[in-house]
Amino acid sequence: MAERDYIGFATLAEQVHRKSVKRGFEFTLMICGETGLGKSTLINTLFLADLYAQRSVPRVEERIEKTTRIEKKTLDIEEKGVKLRLTIVDTPGFGDSVNCEDSWRVCTQYIDEQFRQYFTDESGLNRRNIQDNRVHCLLYFVPPYGHSLRQLDIDLMRRLHKKVNIIVVIGKADTLTPSEVKKLKARILDDIETHGIQIYRFPDCDSDEDEEFKQQDRELKASLPFAVVGSNMVMEVAGRKIRGRQYPWGVVDVENPEHSDVMKLRTMLISTHMQDLKDTTRDVHYENYRAQCISQISQHALRERNKLKRESTASNHDFSDTDRLLLQKDEEIRRMQDMLAQMQEQLKSSHIADSVIDV
Repeated sequence: MAERDYIGFATLAEQVHRKSVKRGFEFTLMICGETGLGKSTLINTLFLADLYAQRSVPRVEERIEKTTRIEKKTLDIEEKGVKLRLTIVDTPGFGDSVNCEDSWRVCTQYIDEQFRQYFTDESGLNRRNIQDNRVHCLLYFVPPYGHSLRQLDIDLMRRLHKKVNIIVVIGKADTLTPSEVKKLKARILDDIETHGIQIYRFPDCDSDEDEEFKQQDRELKASLPFAVVGSNMVMEVAGRKIRGRQYPWGVVDVENPEHSDVMKLRTMLISTHMQDLKDTTRDVHYENYRAQCISQISQHALRERNKLKRESTASNHDFSDTDRLLLQKDEEIRRMQDMLAQMQEQLKSSHIADSVIDV
């Protein structure tokens, strides 16, 4: 294209980029799983922060009747001029009580409440500064000591898989050998398929993507579910500082892909698929909720309309006392005429021609 034919709309991408960077981004991550699977440690590892410095582990007697609750923490992150408001929604107490049948209820209620609040704000008059608190991703932790998914895991995911993007994570994977990790991943994927659970599916790469990105995408898909190891400890090994865990037999480098899937999970959550997680939440999960709300509102409006119509019809027949009396008399006359007709038929059939009827 010649210079004189240049219009200038090619800068739209730059305009959108500048506006988005100035406004900043929001992302809400929910983590769910029983106590002791390293959820808080993993979050600290992923975002290089210490969000749970004041948390204490409850005693056994406190956990017997402990109920699931919601705990939110917000972290403002800035990197190369891009601002991200990260909200971590934790669910302490999940699966800790003796009766875990209703552990999923708090999670579903919270997700639905955020959808309801966004729908209310979106339907209001002032829609310019709507805060998006919808849950964009759920990291669900599976214990490493099980043979596969437990009934508790299946129940929760089946109730949530149409409301939120679920990513399954195997916690404390350093308790397993590489072959055990591989077998556990395969069994978890089999259970997910058997029970019809819809976990988050990575979108297919565009044909114009470079080969490096395609290879990275294939590696991420092959790593599901992610087997992770978290650590809050920074140590020096071979002249470099790492986040790791010290054991008598050696050190686990949590950011080493051969030891843990932490780097793959971080890459997927932040670098490559954060926007797709938000888009899927907006275009699929929230739209399903929004359609249900509109359907319920329409049905309620239809019922109210039918009720008003019935009341209006009844009010149209609400005449004066004289009119009501006339209607009653007309009804009585019709009944008497019917009775007379029946009696005349009876008389004809019995051939009593001389009978007199006093009316």
